[in-house]
Amino acid sequence: MCVLNAIQYMEKEMAPKKEVYDSSSIMVLEGLEPVRERPGMYIGSTSTKGLNHLVYEIMDNSVDEHMAGYCDTITVTLNADGSATVSDNGRGIPVDRHEKGITAERIVLTTLHAGGKFNNDVYKNAGGLHGVGSSVVNALSKRFDITVKRDGCIYKDAYEFGKPVMELEDGLLPVCGKTRETGTSITFMPDDTIFEKTYFRSEDIKSRIHETAYLNPGLTIVFEDKRDVKEKIVYHEEEGIKGFVKDLNDEKDALHDVICLHGQSEHVIVDCAFQYVDEFHENVLGFCNNIYNAEGGTHVTGFKTIFTQIINNYARSLGILKDKDPNFTGAEVRNGLVCVLSIKHPEPRFEGQTKTKLDNQDAAKAVSKVINDEAQLFFDRNLETLKTIIGCAEKAAKIRKAEEKAKTNMLTKQKFSFDSNGKLANCESKEAEKCEIFIVEGDSAGGSAKTARNRKYQAILPIRGKILNVEKASMDKILANAEIKTMINAFGCGFSEGFGNDFDISKLRYDKIIIMADADVDGAHISTLLLTLFYRFMPELIFEGHVYIAMPPLYKAIPSKGEEEYLYDDAALAAYRKKHKGPFTLQRYKGLGEMDAEQLWETTLDPERRNLRQVQIEDASMASKLTELLMGNDVGIRRDYIYKHANEAELDV
Repeated sequence: MCVLNAIQYMEKEMAPKKEVYDSSSIMVLEGLEPVRERPGMYIGSTSTKGLNHLVYEIMDNSVDEHMAGYCDTITVTLNADGSATVSDNGRGIPVDRHEKGITAERIVLTTLHAGGKFNNDVYKNAGGLHGVGSSVVNALSKRFDITVKRDGCIYKDAYEFGKPVMELEDGLLPVCGKTRETGTSITFMPDDTIFEKTYFRSEDIKSRIHETAYLNPGLTIVFEDKRDVKEKIVYHEEEGIKGFVKDLNDEKDALHDVICLHGQSEHVIVDCAFQYVDEFHENVLGFCNNIYNAEGGTHVTGFKTIFTQIINNYARSLGILKDKDPNFTGAEVRNGLVCVLSIKHPEPRFEGQTKTKLDNQDAAKAVSKVINDEAQLFFDRNLETLKTIIGCAEKAAKIRKAEEKAKTNMLTKQKFSFDSNGKLANCESKEAEKCEIFIVEGDSAGGSAKTARNRKYQAILPIRGKILNVEKASMDKILANAEIKTMINAFGCGFSEGFGNDFDISKLRYDKIIIMADADVDGAHISTLLLTLFYRFMPELIFEGHVYIAMPPLYKAIPSKGEEEYLYDDAALAAYRKKHKGPFTLQRYKGLGEMDAEQLWETTLDPERRNLRQVQIEDASMASKLTELLMGNDVGIRRDYIYKHANEAELDV
């Protein structure tokens, strides 16, 4: 099929179909059916990220038991058969008869929005706000087994695809044994008809567990992986979030000891630990009831606002800021700040079930009051530390004018306008939600991509080789880099930097930003450099799911008989060799430039056939540390990591 015909075929498929819309079109989903019908609404996605989220939902229930004062040990096990087990020594899910006529345990596991989280007398500060966690995991599992120990007895129940398979006795579970222990143990096998992959990613789960241990210094969490790589780790962090900040800054030059602030305002408990390091950017992580809020929220906003005010007040009282001087901006005050902010709230409101952003206005007031009172008490007694922090803001303010000038030149001068550099081959459509831009390595591949693309919706932006490593570069060098300036202007939404935020995601010109580099280590390095740029200066692109990595094939298998086949990695090649007994010719693509336009279209550009991997950030602390590790001065560490993990990402076909 020629490229033109392929494009016409795709556009024909995109044409709307006429459908009858009447009462027969209205579906009524009952019980857990809505979860199986729309799993992404409840766990974010059906990728590995969503799969891991099942573990977190069950684990969060156990953590809530700890926060209520009834649990001090949780065990998370990834079993050899592909299932996961989460056990705790809490009170055990209630098994007495509910007013609905059956055991309360079954109500919790088969009914959305049912659970103890709605009763503040039971859970004062719960992470599982919506009461859907356990039931959602049940709905998305082929098999779900639960063991409850309470009141001296052992009870068991079992489900398949969210439906109970055990008979009750007069609405209650039969007693399976006697015990002096209490707690709940849940083992579930994810449904492979729902999830793209059912292999839990242990590194992400361990990071989440470690994070939870920092936030709960009295809690012990045991992680065990019984799959290919046998592993057992015990997480217990006596120092709490102080140790968390120390860990985040382990490889950095700290300017003072970690500062810890604690207090309560009415019903909200606030814990904060922070430290300044000799770095350009800030890293403020917000948590509510042990849940990481990737997009921040009112508690983070309250902290940033009051902390900026405190530092400015001290700077003026010490004479560092004169009457004629403007206040330090918030970004200047936070330049080099690494902070963990954790609050406990009895009635948190989040945007979405995955709880990425806190929405309670009283959280901002509580954080402001506690930080204002406790920070002043600390700084009044630690003047040298205060001066060090003000010195960071002062240093940032002194270089701001030069870098503001560089930024202004880049964003406003006509020579850096949207299409004037001649590199960007823009698409015809102005409908951002339908458009995508490919960042292509090299002029050769860029030329083929420009020829192969769907000109209506696909833009091509070639770049030459490796862009600047922004992790260690100063802002003036970043803004002077031609490739970076071209990308910023092409995307259309500006950028975030240390002295202000000029980024507006609503102005993004493309729904998908697709990195298209060679399928080798050099290509992975280029992708890492680009992702570092996006993560540090345009993080909303990643958090809101606009960044993808194209997956071009490594090989083309040409059999003596039969159809040719593209193979995207060595594993695919090995599988092909086993499947094909006859002779075949193997073509190895060393780079995208070796493909003609038609090959590039059918393997990498065509939305109907291509493989894209969506870039996602599940754990900001791990992402920040990994970015520093990959883009730091140790080339060996970066090389080894890229070799090992170049093919790991979320798949979006």
